[in-house]
Amino acid sequence: MTPPKPITLADLEPLARAAMEPAAWDYYAGGAGDELTIAGNRAAWDRLRLRPRVLVDVSSVDMATSAFGVALPHPLVVAPTASHDLAHPDGELATARGSAAAGALMTLSTISSRPMEEVAAAAPGSPRWFQLYPPSERDAAADLVRRAADAGYGAIAVTVDLPLPGNRERDLRSGFAVRMGVHLPADQAVDPRTGLVVLPTMTWDDLAWLRSVSPIPVVAKGILRADDAQRAIETGCDGIWVSNHGGRQLDGSIATADALPEIVEAVDGRALILVDGGVRRGIDALRALSLGANLVAVGRPVLWGLASGGADGVERALGVLRSELELAMALAGCPTLTEVTRDLVV
Repeated sequence: MTPPKPITLADLEPLARAAMEPAAWDYYAGGAGDELTIAGNRAAWDRLRLRPRVLVDVSSVDMATSAFGVALPHPLVVAPTASHDLAHPDGELATARGSAAAGALMTLSTISSRPMEEVAAAAPGSPRWFQLYPPSERDAAADLVRRAADAGYGAIAVTVDLPLPGNRERDLRSGFAVRMGVHLPADQAVDPRTGLVVLPTMTWDDLAWLRSVSPIPVVAKGILRADDAQRAIETGCDGIWVSNHGGRQLDGSIATADALPEIVEAVDGRALILVDGGVRRGIDALRALSLGANLVAVGRPVLWGLASGGADGVERALGVLRSELELAMALAGCPTLTEVTRDLVV
């Protein structure tokens, strides 16, 4: 008997868990400490209520948008997540193919199991960004940026919220240590206590330097405060990514849905704004867009699709979210993203 086709993203989660090794699953699923921030991300979206408009012609809904001059069929983005080979043998190659088939911009993690050039070649012509954990040496960091630009990545999303790894207790209990991928230098320093690669603590001066050497736009990923967003723009960043690292860093951090409005106000249209964290429904994406985000990113659900069905699973997961967003826009009386305004949500 053929198993039922998944209808929601939540349907994919148990399928993915069954397909993965328990420690690897906990690495993907887990957060820091008591995982309060993971729960808080979800709860914050659920608290928001929509005020739909009526008697609007929504016989056709257009979700088209753009990012740094690149046309996108919809505002859904694949967030960077590490080591996709834990979910599927094809790793990020499958994610790239599935993302491209779903029309979604993919952000490739520095901690990737496949080189950025191979991932780009797996889905030629599709929109993609590269997430950067800068190596210790600036020359090595600049080399990664240049490689990304040469391989057709449209932006660098530099993670700014990881001066140290969060207290990820699931991994401590299982003894799981993720491999640091194929992009960091082989001589990167290793913490003798954990065996993990040590990433340098970034400063505002480092961010300004990175912007100065990047030939493509730079997005600061991991912003939760209006003053940090303001300073990132003053430093030269072209985008602000509102994120608490999926609840994997400081437990008890503000939910991204709660942080988003003050950041939108501070940015005041001067930079592209993305948000992630607990997005599980197209209605969540609509809420995020109503609060002022330009793009909405998802991480774990993409991994669920990858683990349960490879490239097809990734396409399926993103397709579910896209269909839900399209329907939510129609039911809210928003035939285009222009009508998705702040007064839609309370």
